[in-house]
Amino acid sequence: MKRLQASIAQDGHVFVPADILRGALAAFGPMDDWPAFADSWSDLHTDTYMADGGRYRRRRHAVYAVAADAIERLPHQPHYQSRDYNPLNGGIERWFEPVTAAVGDSHSLHTVLRLCAATFGALAPQVTRWQVEVHQFRIEARAGQRGLPTPEGLHRDGVDYVLVLLIRRHNIASGTTTIHTPDGRPLGSFTLTQPFDATLLDDHRVFHGVTAVEALDPAQPAYRDVLVVTFRRE
Repeated sequence: MKRLQASIAQDGHVFVPADILRGALAAFGPMDDWPAFADSWSDLHTDTYMADGGRYRRRRHAVYAVAADAIERLPHQPHYQSRDYNPLNGGIERWFEPVTAAVGDSHSLHTVLRLCAATFGALAPQVTRWQVEVHQFRIEARAGQRGLPTPEGLHRDGVDYVLVLLIRRHNIASGTTTIHTPDGRPLGSFTLTQPFDATLLDDHRVFHGVTAVEALDPAQPAYRDVLVVTFRRE
């Protein structure tokens, strides 16, 4: 934990390999329902708000209030980003299908939220309560059509901290994450390849983006599943 916090404090981001993240999660609760949690990515709905006309992204969304000792799911509400942060799809309220009750109450999700609250809380000890958005994303690639994990390009999310956790990759190539300073200087790159590979970001200090994914076998389903969790101080 302290190593993760130190890396974020020093560099504004950290890549966490799966074995290290699993070890860190073990201190914050059970992950016994992970198989069902991961399988829920097969029940996402098409994102119809894509200004580029693409239909390669599926998602669900939920909002929580998170404190050091409490996690409360809030009534379903839209996801909103200004065009300053999302010039492609920002500027409107986007109502996505809600994260299901089973996923929203799962051990796996709550353990992830507790890990994030402890990590980000140590970096911002003055914050006692966070507004947290949970996004389930599936990016699909098809024959002749790439999938774009970040169609808006290099960006910030307009929050305080971000977790991106790989759930599953199937039959895809690429999907490399790149990290940059606000003035465009590259800070590093890596590819989330194994379930539980993750990156944690200080959204004030770095921009991030992910390269397009392509199907290895165009005749078979091809997708990249990630959980994105954003923390914003209330």
